[in-house]
Amino acid sequence: MPFQDMCNNHIPEVDKNQLLILAGQMEAILQPYLRNLSPEENTKVGVISEKNKLFVNKDFDYHNSQPALDSPDVDWAEFEADYSSRQFYELGAARLIALAKAMTETRRLHDYDNYHNALIDYKHAQYKDSTQAGLGYDSKVEDLGQFFTGGGAVAEPTSDNP
Repeated sequence: MPFQDMCNNHIPEVDKNQLLILAGQMEAILQPYLRNLSPEENTKVGVISEKNKLFVNKDFDYHNSQPALDSPDVDWAEFEADYSSRQFYELGAARLIALAKAMTETRRLHDYDNYHNALIDYKHAQYKDSTQAGLGYDSKVEDLGQFFTGGGAVAEPTSDNP
């Protein structure tokens, strides 16, 4: 017997709706603060390396512990605001990425279940078509068979990945 129904923990509709509402609220709250960079801006701004992040952190530590050494040419209030915003975006993005990864992997389990159950149903239709012709299974086998190499004659797909 095939390994099926790997994931049978389903989110109730009311929770799905609430999650979509919350996602919309997050988007609405963040929208005024977020920017999508153009390709030119992306090239100009780039990404600072981990070493450069450590450099910024160390400079921020100096600013906090020895403010007398601060350059008067730096707007330190803006520096602190940028630093705080950067930390918030980094933490928020990491949490959303982890959530998105977990959602994607859970979706893959449901994909697996659907795909393998659809194969079982297709094989059942093939069996019924061969043993009880004229009940409509012939059109189902023909219609579903288009997804397999060689039309409806092959019961297994070309790939095991749904």
